Amino acid sequence: MPGSLKTRHLQGYGIQLVASEGGDASQPSVVLLHGGGQTRHAWNKLAKTLVNAGYHVLSLDLRGHGDSDWAPDGDYSSDAFMEDIRCLLRQLPDPPVLVGASLGGLMSLLTVGETEGVTARALVLVDITPKIDMEGRGRIIGFMQSNSRGFASVEEAADAVAAYLPHRPKPKNPSGLLRNLRLKEDGRYYWHWDPSFFSGANATHNDPESRYEAAARKVRIPTLLVRGEHSELVSEEAVKHFLEVIPGAEYVDVSGARHMVVGDDNDAFAGAALDFLARLDH
Repeated sequence: MPGSLKTRHLQGYGIQLVASEGGDASQPSVVLLHGGGQTRHAWNKLAKTLVNAGYHVLSLDLRGHGDSDWAPDGDYSSDAFMEDIRCLLRQLPDPPVLVGASLGGLMSLLTVGETEGVTARALVLVDITPKIDMEGRGRIIGFMQSNSRGFASVEEAADAVAAYLPHRPKPKNPSGLLRNLRLKEDGRYYWHWDPSFFSGANATHNDPESRYEAAARKVRIPTLLVRGEHSELVSEEAVKHFLEVIPGAEYVDVSGARHMVVGDDNDAFAGAALDFLARLDH
């Protein structure tokens, strides 16, 4: 079936990872890495579009997210995430294009910049740069850490999302949120990620900005930055700095979108990504 995805289990850094896979594995690969607190399903529509365009696609649940294992030792450091990505890359026949949103983008950037040899043939960062707005980051983390006692129903979770994202039309049927929730024994729904993601001293949000900038300065592959016009994290000044740090990087601004660019305007993002990918192959 065109654009269909299947579940694939992969070996990570001491844990099992789960991905959605589609397309012919002999074709150029694209690896999709979601943002913090999301799951691989955030990419479903884009993944199917890429498969239909002839690419082999792997959309990964990061450690502690979705159906991938939680870190038994609570290790959600950048180094642990990167080792997972390196494990995945070793299971592919050729270096893929890494497409990362927010957390997934930062981990993609570090993987490319801090790994010897060629890890990827191109890099697409979705609304993330080494410099980010700390106030905007605080609001995002605040939402992620709210509702720690869960929700009585899927509808209650949908109301919380609608309050946080008032610019998006609220879905008439909230059942799609079930992919981002887990039902526990107490009968309540919780976000589908490990709460200890934020609790460790080595958590990714404690990384210094200088680490990401140093990694960016080592990027030597084609790079595209896609920003939401009304991003809470990435300012126009941050974009200017990014383009100075990675000379030759391309930049697209998605009109009307906020930090979650793909969710706000998947078609605009898919168009920018497909145009970039097509030029890689010519």
